[in-house]
Amino acid sequence: MSVKPDKSRLTALTVAAIGIVYGDIGTSPLYTMRAIFGNVGNVAFTPENVMGIVSLIIWGLIVIVSVKYVLVMLRADNRGEGGTLALMALAHSIFPKKSRLYFPLLALGVFGASLFYGDSVITPAISVLSAVEGLETATPVLKPYVIPIAAVILVGLYSVQSRGTAGIGRLFGPIMLFWFFLLAVLGIVNIVSAPEILLAFNPWYAVRFIISNPFIAFIALSEVVLAFTGAETLYADMGHFGITPIRRAWFRLVFPALALNYMGQGGLLLSRPETLANPFFMQLGSWSIYPLVLLSTIAVIIASQATISGAFSITRQAIGLGLLPRMKIIHTSPSEFGQIYIPTINWMQMCAVILAVIGFGSSENLTAAYGLAVTGAMLITTVFLFFIMRYLWKINLFVSIIVPVFFGTIDTLLLTSNSLKIGSGGWFPLAIGFALFTVMMTWRRGRQLLGASQLKQAIPLDSFLQSLFFMPPHRVAGTAIFLRGEHDGAPQAILHNLSHNKVLHERVFFLTIHMEETPWIPDSERIRVQELGHDCFQLDFYYGFNDEPDIPKTLELCREHGYTFDMMTTSFFVSRQTLISNPITGMARWREMLFIWIYRNARNPADFYRIPANRVIELGARVEI
Repeated sequence: MSVKPDKSRLTALTVAAIGIVYGDIGTSPLYTMRAIFGNVGNVAFTPENVMGIVSLIIWGLIVIVSVKYVLVMLRADNRGEGGTLALMALAHSIFPKKSRLYFPLLALGVFGASLFYGDSVITPAISVLSAVEGLETATPVLKPYVIPIAAVILVGLYSVQSRGTAGIGRLFGPIMLFWFFLLAVLGIVNIVSAPEILLAFNPWYAVRFIISNPFIAFIALSEVVLAFTGAETLYADMGHFGITPIRRAWFRLVFPALALNYMGQGGLLLSRPETLANPFFMQLGSWSIYPLVLLSTIAVIIASQATISGAFSITRQAIGLGLLPRMKIIHTSPSEFGQIYIPTINWMQMCAVILAVIGFGSSENLTAAYGLAVTGAMLITTVFLFFIMRYLWKINLFVSIIVPVFFGTIDTLLLTSNSLKIGSGGWFPLAIGFALFTVMMTWRRGRQLLGASQLKQAIPLDSFLQSLFFMPPHRVAGTAIFLRGEHDGAPQAILHNLSHNKVLHERVFFLTIHMEETPWIPDSERIRVQELGHDCFQLDFYYGFNDEPDIPKTLELCREHGYTFDMMTTSFFVSRQTLISNPITGMARWREMLFIWIYRNARNPADFYRIPANRVIELGARVEI
């Protein structure tokens, strides 16, 4: 955020960040220790191993979350925006399209964003199941109802997304604030019963655990990473809150609460080994299980909301960067631009999450699926960090190498450890990631082929106008706006209009939409107008990948350039292509068919750009790709 907020606003933003940014990582104590010492982690239950695991978690929170993300990555902002795609766009500002590194960085960024979608399916499933499974801990009689209850909660959560989070969003911060205080109190209570667990702050216990059990420690890393879920989210959500609130929330509350709770659970296991079945819900004894189930369910719903909102945000960025087709985007708040709802993503994600809940059947099984996607995204972020440090921050080569290598080594260890889970469920988020990667890269390549095909047949606009006005057509009252691509010649729509209607409006604008690899474009840089003669003009609108491309609203800004538009006398001409697959050139046949299918189901450009339906005239053409 460019303007430093005052103290009261900073406090409000910090509380809001606690609710949205740290929901995922705040609910990880529900299942992390249980997974490590359960059948998935395969760590023998001994006092030495408990000390070592708690030390690993604490130092992982310090090195990975505190240092890498909170202190370092939050500096790598793209005009205040974070996340894999924003980071990719930032790297592209260093290496232009003609650079040899442009496409590799593009593919890397797209794959990182694709992995986020895989993680966004597993996280709500594992969080909600872990909370509801507390009922099973209270009484085994409720075990058959765990999955149905979790499914009902998830259906309810996704069903209310269209209403937005403006109302309940105000409650997220205070509720999660209470949740983190509760985590801290629970931790302190159990630390008192086994104060020796405080020694876990000494990294030697983590080192000794690794040296004594190298293979077991390597396997355990795949479950230790559960404690770091949400680290990528805090970087992606930077644009909503700014750096300072996120850092304040982490160091002043979230990290101390998490550290205390993990040490508390470790102390509980040392003093009462019988709580191993579910240490979180047994922290205060059997009487507290039902209240903790209720509170944790509310907490995981909030955490899941953050993941869903993140999926909406990254989809909007992908659409703006030309990596996904146009989709219906609904703004659910008149005052908060970031609160959006994308029906297609919402229902697709809901189906995938419920399938994961039913298919895996328990949070323990889901932990076997978690880790690959998030650690892959973490490693990709580290790769980008080198280019940012070296070429954007101008840091010397040694430091630019040693810092990413240090973080990259940790990320690689976590990724390779989690790769052991592929056969037991890790394939699921990976399959989602590869599917989305294929869709994004196919859409991008298909649009390139479509543009190239149109360019071959294009008539240069200057030459067309010169020949057109050699024998001027009949002019009629009103304004015509013809949408044309960045590299198109004369739009097909004007050719068809002249061929069939034999007339031309008294004012003609050729409108080109430019989507830039930057989050925001200020209004002062939004519009460029070029006179072409004979009351014809080239009109260029520029949008960032987080901007809302609203053509009527942008046309109002043209007043400053001396042009006014009356919607009742303005007609918008849009070319609608019918795509035909060419088996000889272009992509593989299956990719061409995939692109054509996506293209046919993409949102109508007139709707996407918010052009009034009664002012649109669509004229079609057949294009071969």
